[in-house]
Amino acid sequence: MYTIHLHNLSFYSYHGLHEEERIIGNTFEVSVDIYIGDIPSVTNINDTLNYVDAFHIVKERMSIPTPLLETIAEDIVHSLQLLDKRIKEINITIKKKHPPISHFAGSVGITLKKTF
Repeated sequence: MYTIHLHNLSFYSYHGLHEEERIIGNTFEVSVDIYIGDIPSVTNINDTLNYVDAFHIVKERMSIPTPLLETIAEDIVHSLQLLDKRIKEINITIKKKHPPISHFAGSVGITLKKTF
């Protein structure tokens, strides 16, 4: 089984529940692991999943303002799964780098794991 990794992708987006978040935006970090089964040999790009195609799906979805990170993760997983029927599992983590929490240092986020 091969795993395609897209890690630490950075996006400036306008996701969040609070009006302030939808106005000033925030930096988000996305990491995705896509597990592909039953590939006997990889000798050209058609034998595997093109990570450029996967990146474009993530990038496009991150540009659509959404209140909840969970909704974004579900949408990305669904779109990625449509790329290739050999995909067996997808793990995605989305982090909000500067959440609007007083006296908070760090990031907040979610992880979604889906098996097909």
